[in-house]
Amino acid sequence: MVALFYFIYFCQDYMITPNDIFNISSQNQFEEVAMTVFKHQFNNNKVYRSFCDLLYKHPSEVKCINDIPFLPIQFFKSHKVISSQAEAQEIFTSSGTTGQTISKHLISDIALYEQSFRKGFQYFYGNIEDYVVLALLPSYLERDGSSLIYMVNDMIAKSKQPESGFYLHNLEDLKNIIIDLESRNKKTLLIGVSFALLDFVERFQLKLKNTIVMETGGMKGKRKELIRTELHEILKQGFGVNAIHSEYGMTELLSQAYSKGNSLFKTPPWMQVLTRDTEDALTIQHHEKTGGINIIDLANINSCAFIATQDLGKVYKDGSFEVLGRFDNSDIRGCNLMVI
Repeated sequence: MVALFYFIYFCQDYMITPNDIFNISSQNQFEEVAMTVFKHQFNNNKVYRSFCDLLYKHPSEVKCINDIPFLPIQFFKSHKVISSQAEAQEIFTSSGTTGQTISKHLISDIALYEQSFRKGFQYFYGNIEDYVVLALLPSYLERDGSSLIYMVNDMIAKSKQPESGFYLHNLEDLKNIIIDLESRNKKTLLIGVSFALLDFVERFQLKLKNTIVMETGGMKGKRKELIRTELHEILKQGFGVNAIHSEYGMTELLSQAYSKGNSLFKTPPWMQVLTRDTEDALTIQHHEKTGGINIIDLANINSCAFIATQDLGKVYKDGSFEVLGRFDNSDIRGCNLMVI
């Protein structure tokens, strides 16, 4: 409750509340809230303000969301990107190999993250209480500061199903619980990192009817990177399902996009994806052109809602998007990416 009051207090000049963000129902409403969030972050985020000043982008010159500057995601590795004066309640960190600089996302209001991922999942999949949640995320469990572990841990708790839980390397136990749940026709979500799901299907072959298999991407140096279509074909055969679902999220965001198996991701109403010209980072492209992925995540009100990622992709007219790879020489990240 304290965090919520703090949030409203520092945004009162622009009348932004969590309800304004999570109750967006039209494009006009999205753009109105996005412009208001931009003004708030321009005035309250020192790093973002400096970046905008370098581009000579003042709110008086920003007339639409395509004019808003998108902060390169690398700034989360080198600066404290925050639009709030509150102490961080959580610090989420990216995964990285030895010697790599990791991203840090300071979360001054964890309730916003919880509201975002809960409402996002419900938007695409319905009530979490309808699912048994099985998590195969060994590399994430073995380190601190994972936003994915925070989210899935909450999903497990909110599912209120006694069978829900994390699995580390105990694949035999996971197989047995899946078979048991299938025999009882229990609706199940199996969410796992790519290399661990591949480890599973190399040992066991199943034919699932009541289970959603969702990969979060990332080989974590455990296996050779695969094209997403190749990965999904292997997993579809191993689990005996018609489609593999995917989650697209990252440390620097508080919202997730989901794909239900066709390699096209969709966002919740408070999140949108645009693409920028690969030769001119300030130019937003038309639909169906490959470019750098820019993300507007309005749940990021207390850090930066406008992020230029290192991912390459294509956005379609209905707002769905696909991820096609990464820029050359960029770090391998723990987000949902298959390099082509």
